[in-house]
Amino acid sequence: MDGFILICVIMSLFLLTIGLKSFYHYAVNKHELKEHLQEEIFTNRFRIKKRKSSREKLLEKTFYYADDFSVIGNRINFFSEAEDVERWLMQASYPYGLTVERFQGLKIFLLLVGFVFGFFLIIMHFPFSQILIILLPLFGYFSVIFWLKNKAQKRQDELGLVLPDFMDTVSVTLQAGVGLDQALRDIVPYFDGPVGEEFSRFIHEIEIGVPREKAYRRLLDRNDNEAFQALIKSLIKGSRLGVPVATTFKIQANEIRSMKKEKIKEQAAKASPKITLITTFIVMPTVMLLIGGLVVLNMFAGDNNPFNMFK
Repeated sequence: MDGFILICVIMSLFLLTIGLKSFYHYAVNKHELKEHLQEEIFTNRFRIKKRKSSREKLLEKTFYYADDFSVIGNRINFFSEAEDVERWLMQASYPYGLTVERFQGLKIFLLLVGFVFGFFLIIMHFPFSQILIILLPLFGYFSVIFWLKNKAQKRQDELGLVLPDFMDTVSVTLQAGVGLDQALRDIVPYFDGPVGEEFSRFIHEIEIGVPREKAYRRLLDRNDNEAFQALIKSLIKGSRLGVPVATTFKIQANEIRSMKKEKIKEQAAKASPKITLITTFIVMPTVMLLIGGLVVLNMFAGDNNPFNMFK
């Protein structure tokens, strides 16, 4: 009986080893398939690949280790629901090859790093280490969320900044009698950044058979910049009503410049109250403290020290 139990245990371990090996191969093949699909669908064929810096290599390696915590991250999704993360990643153009799963794992990975670092600070009797062991994990968790949101916002701002010049160039090319698709193919390689990336994807989708309006809708889904949204919506309406595309680009370029001027004026108007608040609550109290401190030092350190009379 003991021999039969031993054989069963050995067989169970053998089958478990085979199962783990098969699961490992499945995970590797799944990861390679995802990378292949991402290269086929999202690669900008007009952009020359640059050599990765040591910082980018370190970040990508960190992101790779974060995959082990993706399951936990999907369950602990405070302030980072999967739909929100997918939208941020689209708006940021999937930086460093991030996916939703990898992002969710990265939060937990940095949370654990913060906890381990805080634990070592407690062992070293570092001042305020009892507070830091709570704050550092929270910082690691939320820093990833703020980083991605900030990266998405910067990309959207850059998209609106370059868009008027891009539209002027396309408008001139269209007025010369070139079609929209051919004009985009000729112009996009000369525009780096978000504008070139988005319209390169648009051209690629049109070439593989995606309906034009659906490709426009995908541009709207990937970007929430106000000027860019206005342009794409005008192109959709123009294609339905038969408005010339060159006219649409020219009108939208002028409107976007007007919107930019109004936004600059609004920011300038908001700057004055902020400067007043800083002057009132920070600069003035600091100056008063410095003046008062100097007066007190002169009173007690000079010949007019009031305590000299008791000597």
